[in-house]
Amino acid sequence: MTDGGVLTGFTVAVTAERRRDEMTALLQRRGARVVTASAISIVPLADDDALHAATAACIGLAPDLVIATTGFGFRGWLEAAEGWGLGEKLREVLGRARIIARGPKPCGAVRAAGLSEEWAAKTEASEEVLERLLADGVSGRRITVQEHGEPQTEFVAALRAAGAAVVEVPVYRWVPPPDTTPVRRLVDQVMAGQIDAVTFTSAPAVKSFLQLAGDDVPGVLDRFRSGTLAACVGPVTAAPLVERDVPVVMPERFRLGALIKTVADELPQRSLKLRVAGGTLEVRGHAVLIDGEPRALAPAAMSILASLAARPGAVVSKDQLIASLPRGNDGHAVDVAVARLRTALGSGRHIETVIKRGYRLRLDETL
Repeated sequence: MTDGGVLTGFTVAVTAERRRDEMTALLQRRGARVVTASAISIVPLADDDALHAATAACIGLAPDLVIATTGFGFRGWLEAAEGWGLGEKLREVLGRARIIARGPKPCGAVRAAGLSEEWAAKTEASEEVLERLLADGVSGRRITVQEHGEPQTEFVAALRAAGAAVVEVPVYRWVPPPDTTPVRRLVDQVMAGQIDAVTFTSAPAVKSFLQLAGDDVPGVLDRFRSGTLAACVGPVTAAPLVERDVPVVMPERFRLGALIKTVADELPQRSLKLRVAGGTLEVRGHAVLIDGEPRALAPAAMSILASLAARPGAVVSKDQLIASLPRGNDGHAVDVAVARLRTALGSGRHIETVIKRGYRLRLDETL
């Protein structure tokens, strides 16, 4: 299989809003079937009264220190200020302040604005910034913290406890999506085992997804622990899942492209690979690969194959196979699904009929 089809047969969910289309394109380019369900919605900057008020407060405070947490947020803040006629005053205030950046992206935004940072956190973590500020001492200092999406509650509380006067600037506030139907549908698909991986690019998206799952949260978490891959862009995003004992994967570099690569590397390693009837059979989420070549299967045939592959070489009874199909089916439906499965696989050699007992895969070995 070519690199372009490395995710063929897998279904991946995208919960991001801002870069949803980009992520979808990257995953589809690798062969994935993509389900989109934005777990959060961004409040438009021009309509954000809270940001307008915080910007005016920052100008009035004339801060000694400004903490830039994200490049996208810092740029958006300046653009919004321009739209309100506050751009020039804000830039003057920022130009007189010492600017601390939480990593290279906010550094780039600071410099693009004609400003310069005094220091940047190598770990891109708020903890490193806070440790540096407290070590230097902030008592009596006036500090502006540019937030992104949600309050930096503990960070700000620690600064205030150390004697600083802090203005919080809530850039790009996130709220639940106006239409929660796609998220609820995704929850149902996760519960049904129809999703191979769910990607998250922000902690608020994780929290909103779980909140919208409602009473199904225990079942969703169980799926994440037992089958569905939870893929997060970094440790801050992963924290709400890690706190709930959910295993997560994340890239070494906390970037969107690296997240997609992590998913593309991880999912194929998780697929079941068998030597059946002299060939290699790989069972993926909604498709099967025969000697590396994908074969499209109807949902019923895929359910039958998954049940057989879960017990390779063993006889699986018709009653067990009926249970794997949608409700309302019987033994005849199983026989029809098996016949179609054999046709899709290109040979009847893969599946053996055991008279009056059921079916089994002709297993050579598990890879």
